Amino acid sequence: MKHLVTALALTIAAGGVFAQASAAAPAASKPMTAQQQKMSDCASQNKGKKGDDYKSGVKACMSAPAASEASTMTPQQQKMSDCAKANKGKKGDDYKSGVKACMSASAASK
Repeated sequence: MKHLVTALALTIAAGGVFAQASAAAPAASKPMTAQQQKMSDCASQNKGKKGDDYKSGVKACMSAPAASEASTMTPQQQKMSDCAKANKGKKGDDYKSGVKACMSASAASK
């Protein structure tokens, strides 16, 4: 019985070492996504804050558009964004028809 418990303990310990090594390898070789990088930047900007102050700081930072995001919108995307904002609060078919009219008006004014 004593040998069984020892063997089981060694098996679990060895499994933990191999699990850590295999989990660390993909994380080291995989680059951070843009969202992960932004979260990291926001967290470092709000370092030292506690509780709700930290949460609100990170939330404000995360919701602010990055400089590269604002400039990468195509004219079509910008038009769609403007029309969506103009029809904010509408629901269903009312929203769809409002955006469609806005998009058509934008295309006609070109």
